[in-house]
Amino acid sequence: MDVNRRQFLTYLGAGTAALASLATGIPALAAGPLSGRTADHLFGLETKASHFNPKFSPIQPTTKDDVVLPKGYTYDVIASYGDVINPAGDTFGFNNDFTCFLPIEGNPEHGLLWVNHEYLGELEYYVNGYDYLGADAEDNKRTPEQIQKYLYALGGSVIEIKKQNGKWKLVSDSTYGRRVSGLTKHVLTGPAASIAKEVTGTFANCSGGVTLWNTILSCEENYMDVVGDCKLEDARHYGWVVEVDPFDPKSTPKKHTALGRFSHENTAMVLASTGQLVVYMGDDARDQYVYKYVSKGKYDPKAGKANSRLLEDGTLYVANFGKGTWISLDLATNEALQKAAKDGKPLFASQADVLINCRDAAKAVGATPMDRPEDLEVHPIDGSVFIALTNNSSHGNFYGQIVRLFEKDNQHAGEEFTFEIFATGGPQSGFSAPDNMAFDSAGNLWVVTDISSSSTNTGIYQSFGNNGVFFIPTAGENKGVAVQFASGPVGSEMTGPWFTPDEKTLFLAVQHPGENLKTYDKPTSHWPKGGSHVALPSVIAINGF
Repeated sequence: MDVNRRQFLTYLGAGTAALASLATGIPALAAGPLSGRTADHLFGLETKASHFNPKFSPIQPTTKDDVVLPKGYTYDVIASYGDVINPAGDTFGFNNDFTCFLPIEGNPEHGLLWVNHEYLGELEYYVNGYDYLGADAEDNKRTPEQIQKYLYALGGSVIEIKKQNGKWKLVSDSTYGRRVSGLTKHVLTGPAASIAKEVTGTFANCSGGVTLWNTILSCEENYMDVVGDCKLEDARHYGWVVEVDPFDPKSTPKKHTALGRFSHENTAMVLASTGQLVVYMGDDARDQYVYKYVSKGKYDPKAGKANSRLLEDGTLYVANFGKGTWISLDLATNEALQKAAKDGKPLFASQADVLINCRDAAKAVGATPMDRPEDLEVHPIDGSVFIALTNNSSHGNFYGQIVRLFEKDNQHAGEEFTFEIFATGGPQSGFSAPDNMAFDSAGNLWVVTDISSSSTNTGIYQSFGNNGVFFIPTAGENKGVAVQFASGPVGSEMTGPWFTPDEKTLFLAVQHPGENLKTYDKPTSHWPKGGSHVALPSVIAINGF
């Protein structure tokens, strides 16, 4: 497929201007006028002194059991747990997270939506008729049938959606509809592919990304929980970045081991000026690290999906923020990895060992432990990299912050960088625990928050209300100033923000509504159906831009 600038802007969502400008060699700042016109026309933003002000009236924190939006904005529930997605009767999975919209034939109102399904919670077991809060869970007496149901509910869904008569709807009999679950066969690629010829399942799928050749990258995060719950034997099969082709229901998903194994949050892919692919990633856990992968080969727009091979051979780097350097995790060239030992034995005998045990490798080379690095996104105009650090209570960082990283000379494949603290969470800024992020084409940042269900609306988090969505300009006099755009239902977090190419719709996954319940007879949420209905995780489309 020959991908040009116009096609980039057609089929990709947030962050496309940076990819397009870097891919075509057009200077990043040349995207400015285009971005300004797009945002002004579609988002209702005013251009003043090179910064943008939202015309929507920011909402105030709320504890309402609903998705609360500014006046003039509405939402459609597209898919909820259990909805049928294809003629075979496959159903939409649980606890939806990352979303990515890919238009069909360039139509911004008709396309495929990839949705991650991260984990199971109390309500899934309640819906399915057995007691997660009781002894079955504590003693792990799950039957094979229960484990199969558990694994099927996780992974990801490909759903076809259309906007008809002003409302987004699920096409329940779509031939594209597909489940990639904890029961699906996968292949491994790269240096650690020798683990197994084939592995079963993907799960703990948190956030993700999109490739330049129109496939999805889905990230396996807290896989150990599922490995234990489902009595799986080899944890090395999980914790990878998974590539899925949503337009080919018969394709086999790939786990790319060259990108390392850890608690992946997402991927942010960009094309370096050298022609190499660069993928930024974070390890979402306390005192873990920020990574990037640089392909050995160069991207070929005419090669289409064959460019996937670039994710099989390259160099994985980890960041040292104190020195502003990217450290190679290549065993052949890094003496610290070669000398790393435990009990007199080398820690790493091969590059496969390094990739399987990324956390140990990062520690051995002196990488900087961070406060839960979650989503990383590349700015669509200047190419800087934004990193959401959700929080780390052991360091006294209860509210989190957003870091902005600048590659030296804007060379994404380079080894030096500087950074700044772009925004900090807290009562003074109005947000806490930044998680997933997305850019509009004007370079404004849209951030969703993830205050834990056990902490929401209590103690130091009481002033924030329910988790929500925040709008933050990245330039001008309001740079770094957050205003609230949306609030989620009780006990939920809003995840996976993704704009349609025309930026008229924002997709969000409302995850784990009502998760903060203590007993089944006293639910805290009934969203989205209301009344006495059980709360269900669902994907929504926000209209009104």
